[in-house]
Amino acid sequence: MKRRFALAVSPALAFVLTMGLVNLFADMTYEGGASLNGPYLAMLGAGAAMTSIIAGVGEFLGYALRSVSGVVADRSGKYWSITFAGYFVNLLAVPAMALAGNWKVAGALILAERVGRAMRKPTVESMISYTTTRLGTGWAYALNTALDETGATLGPLLMALVLWRGGSPQSGYGWLLISAVLALAALTAARIVFPMPSRLEEGRSARASGFTQTFWLSMIAAAFFGAGLMSFELIGYHLSSARIVSPHSIPLLLALSTAGGVVASLVLGRLYDRAALPVLLSAVVMSACFSPLVFLGSGFAPVLAGMLLWGIGYTVQDTLLKAVVADQLPEGRRNTAFGLFYTGYGVGWLVGSVAAGLLYERSRVALVIFSVAVQLLSVPVFIISLRRPRTTRG
Repeated sequence: MKRRFALAVSPALAFVLTMGLVNLFADMTYEGGASLNGPYLAMLGAGAAMTSIIAGVGEFLGYALRSVSGVVADRSGKYWSITFAGYFVNLLAVPAMALAGNWKVAGALILAERVGRAMRKPTVESMISYTTTRLGTGWAYALNTALDETGATLGPLLMALVLWRGGSPQSGYGWLLISAVLALAALTAARIVFPMPSRLEEGRSARASGFTQTFWLSMIAAAFFGAGLMSFELIGYHLSSARIVSPHSIPLLLALSTAGGVVASLVLGRLYDRAALPVLLSAVVMSACFSPLVFLGSGFAPVLAGMLLWGIGYTVQDTLLKAVVADQLPEGRRNTAFGLFYTGYGVGWLVGSVAAGLLYERSRVALVIFSVAVQLLSVPVFIISLRRPRTTRG
């Protein structure tokens, strides 16, 4: 009983929950914006290919620049400064979308938002890694992801409410300034209470002597997976142009998928600490089934089912892959490790997004085959890279 109580009030848990609160408001901001980006770009005159390419380039920058941010953080030690700068750009670019007068300006702001996210992601994941010896790798990242996915649920719900009440996309983006300010306020509190997250570490969480073969193979597998996991910009564009659901229901679908992702994150994160490889592979296979339902489904029910599976895919991205990296961290290069891994993931995402946008305009069946195939290609690579038994921590 005493041990359980100590765990409940441990500084490691408090830090994870505090950063989770930051990410709750942050995800509320940019996922709320993401739920409108596809239809908004279409309204401003962008086509399907350009919408997918903007989303793909944005995600690529959001991953590729993490390696730069990670190296700078490791060498300078100014992880909090980099984190604040990243959140500032990441968050304020979203309400600025209300002022975009054409799709080019809107596209530039989408790219800016992703660049800001790239700046702060390695430092945040690295700081959380100091809690994994206390909480468990999967569980530490699952708790954080569950909170930011809660924000990712609330943001689209707010946008759906704005549209349902007759508001414009511009007014929806404007409302997101509130959650952006709350995220920055919570981040300030985290900086004051936890000035040195490295002091939260119990034992040694970074056990690798360098970047191992397992690390690089896992990165390749993640790139395959990312290539088939499409952005919501293209999905939203499809739902809007095909008129499968009403415009104000599109943010609602994103909210429902992320709400399912909250549950999936907690369940899969806890199970990952017991059986890493089977849990990871099962989640990848479930994610691969989303595209036939979303792009070939003809009604709300199959699209909803597909979006729930798509939410599991984002759980893989935001929880399980982070746990995979955290189990292979080299001491002194934590930020670099997260940055490099997600740079490889971003390359896969960019290739997949460009291919998806071009295929969508030619053949949706071909698009679905591509999405399913490249995600399933990650399975044998994950098996090869993670085939060695894993010691449970936490």
